[in-house]
Amino acid sequence: MSAEEVVVSVDTARCVGTGLCAATAPADLELGPDGRARPRRARSTEVGELTEAAELCPMEAIAVHRAATGEQIAPLW
Repeated sequence: MSAEEVVVSVDTARCVGTGLCAATAPADLELGPDGRARPRRARSTEVGELTEAAELCPMEAIAVHRAATGEQIAPLW
């Protein structure tokens, strides 16, 4: 059985650059030169870390979707 792939996106208009996401999911998220979060890669299998990063974001700027279906899995509103 293969690991589930997810896609992470960052709404840079909402992001204020707290860095919580990059600290929580450093393999997949980083702060860019503008101080805002951005994905490091197009897809990931680090579902737990990315879900936690999305849930921790105080601005709700991060969204995690299943790559296969597009269903949003974090944050859960």
